[in-house]
Amino acid sequence: MRQTISFIMLGVENLERSRSFYRALGWRESSGSQADVAFFQVGCVAFALFGRAALADDAGVPAAAGSFPGFSLAHNVDSAAAVEATLLEAVAAGGRLVRPGEKASWGGFRGYFADPDGFLWEVCFNPFFPLDENGFIRLPAATG
Repeated sequence: MRQTISFIMLGVENLERSRSFYRALGWRESSGSQADVAFFQVGCVAFALFGRAALADDAGVPAAAGSFPGFSLAHNVDSAAAVEATLLEAVAAGGRLVRPGEKASWGGFRGYFADPDGFLWEVCFNPFFPLDENGFIRLPAATG
């Protein structure tokens, strides 16, 4: 597994409130944002805000307090085959498969594993957010 974090994803209670908060801090939202997700480029990592229940659902875990910490990390790769290989590598290293690799409704391919302490990692191939020559994600340009 390449040593990168592509996304830090927060599952928030009120997406519009959180979106407004980060904008008020001067952060510029990517044009890749949508009504149900806000993306911000923060150096070589992308920061994303999702509704808490939606992020838990994406990982395939219960959203209830105590079952889901409200965030996940993502490791983006360059193909669906690389998603599968990375998930297998994580499990072989002592991780737990949470959601097997599968086609995502938005057109990419993703799966989830948990590290030995239960922290969730999404492994994702997203054709809309390609990796640069260093393996870092670059979101579409910021808006406004």
